[in-house]
Amino acid sequence: QVQLVESGGGLVQAGGSLRLSCAASGRTFSSYAMGWFRQAPGKEREFVAAITGGGAITGYADSVQGRFTISKDNAKNTVYLQMATLKPEDTAVYYCAASATAWAVVRAWNRYDYWGQGTQVTVSS
Repeated sequence: QVQLVESGGGLVQAGGSLRLSCAASGRTFSSYAMGWFRQAPGKEREFVAAITGGGAITGYADSVQGRFTISKDNAKNTVYLQMATLKPEDTAVYYCAASATAWAVVRAWNRYDYWGQGTQVTVSS
């Protein structure tokens, strides 16, 4: 069992930056690939970024490529999402998730085994 707790959301002006953190319980954090997803009101949950268990390989949605950076600190059992040049369309609840498919960049939400409760990010224009 893995428990995930996100933090770092908030209100920011367009063009600004935020860093989201996701702290995981358990002793086998490196055995899980991690991902960030987001869901805006009235929209489906969408993939944002993912990273393999060892942290060597990352993948991003086209909409955030070049603006967001995912990283993983296995010593701290934490995954981060550094968000820069934020846009109003980035407004959503952001969720982190853990997948036992540790060797892959996992983009499909249904391949994740554990989810956090979400943190709100609001970008004002």
